[in-house]
Amino acid sequence: MASAETIGVPAKTAGSGLGFFERYLSVWVALCMGVGILLGKLVPDLIQGLRGLEFGKGSQINVPIAVLIWLMITPMMMKVDFSSVRNVGRRPAGLLVTLLVNWVVKPFSMALLAYGFFRFLFASFISPAEADQYIAGCIILAAAPCTAMVFVWSHLTKGDAAYTLVQVSVNDLVMLVLFVPIVQFLVSGAASLAVPFQVLLYSVLVFIVMPLAVGTLLRWLLVDRHGKAWFENTLLPKFSSVTIAALLATLVLIFAFQADNITGRFFHVALIAVPITLQVYFNASLTYGLMKFFKVEHAVAAPGALIGASNFFELAVATAIALYGPESGAALATVVGVLVEVPVMLSVCSACNRTRHWFPAQSAEHATATG
Repeated sequence: MASAETIGVPAKTAGSGLGFFERYLSVWVALCMGVGILLGKLVPDLIQGLRGLEFGKGSQINVPIAVLIWLMITPMMMKVDFSSVRNVGRRPAGLLVTLLVNWVVKPFSMALLAYGFFRFLFASFISPAEADQYIAGCIILAAAPCTAMVFVWSHLTKGDAAYTLVQVSVNDLVMLVLFVPIVQFLVSGAASLAVPFQVLLYSVLVFIVMPLAVGTLLRWLLVDRHGKAWFENTLLPKFSSVTIAALLATLVLIFAFQADNITGRFFHVALIAVPITLQVYFNASLTYGLMKFFKVEHAVAAPGALIGASNFFELAVATAIALYGPESGAALATVVGVLVEVPVMLSVCSACNRTRHWFPAQSAEHATATG
């Protein structure tokens, strides 16, 4: 089995230690939140101008957000080696469990939790219209599984990087088919909100299909011309700074767009965090427990639990903004997902490491690949 570097995971993610950015990710998120809110308050006219830039009339897809997400996601998609999917038949249990949780359990459990909290438990604190928006945002967040940060979480748990890549790749393919119908079905049902199919389809095309197509094409052309070793060991690491800069800029812009929402509804931010946090822990525990039941090795089980718990928050935020606008409650809910993601996922990593002894010893194949 390939080592982490040969499958496109950056050396600092797969190697002996986290990079500077990954080590202090919570700090950067907090700083971006502060800078974004300050910009939203200090230069509202500039932020309003940026907010009004769209791809075509009625698309509701914000140009600055789209460009930054392309810069962030396209290098991620260049790492995806779909040829590795053919080897998954040797150990299918881990992938099947992850797919079950991500697409059969996760969106529906989030819809149930959000509906219960915002319609009943928190009903005295929020209006019915706000409840609809928060439910919609939570559903959109849960329907977009796993992001590039999964590779960081996988490293923290000494996961099988090659198998993690397979799980991310397959989930990306499934997302092309299931994201739109799941969001449309659950949001229109649980939140009683209209879901413009055309706008939702635009979001999938712009934020999933286009980066995936460009990344796959670039990978094929560059590997064919320069070889796989050069592409994965020399070229891909150079994109890490671009991805990081785009991520930070996206967070700043998102929080700038949401400045009034966050400062004016800080209590609501805390309320939204409750079902999102519970959902992350529930899905991580369910995935981890199923992995243990099926006797999957820890190097696959731990990253699987993290994939089942994490969200593709970049896509979720962009989709919520496209559907309901940058100042909507749905967009606010997805932004809260960004805030919750890092500390919660770090705690899941810690729990996985403390329970390593629950699982069978790693296979000789994995020990050779990661050793």
